[in-house]
Amino acid sequence: MVDISRETPDETEARLRRVICAADLKVYEAPYAFTEFALDEFPHAVDPEAVALVRDDQVWSQLAPHRGDDSQAFTVFRFHFPPGEDNSGFVGWLATHFKRRFGTGVFVVCGQNSARGGVFDYWGCPLEVGREVLTELDLLVRR
Repeated sequence: MVDISRETPDETEARLRRVICAADLKVYEAPYAFTEFALDEFPHAVDPEAVALVRDDQVWSQLAPHRGDDSQAFTVFRFHFPPGEDNSGFVGWLATHFKRRFGTGVFVVCGQNSARGGVFDYWGCPLEVGREVLTELDLLVRR
């Protein structure tokens, strides 16, 4: 499930550039936001349109379509990686690229789908830089 790669920084860069080109990228058109609900409200408070659901010791947090309230809105996209593809370091590599290029942080929520190659990632960036980030993604995928 998680690969260990022993390589030079240049080899890592080349491998991850191949990985992003091979990945199945899906962009969600509508903005998304995080909402929270108490632990004892599970499962009835789950939004059926949520793409991620995670909890700590106090609340459930779900990533669902933004409902126009005052919560921060995010541009969201997802990567599925081909079976057997070594994507180790991908999150750090792409997050660093976005931080250097746009000055923004990102969030990543990972899941597992064995039928589609294993780990998949939901990514989010502030809506304010979403178009720029998606344009950059397009350039990275086409290189």
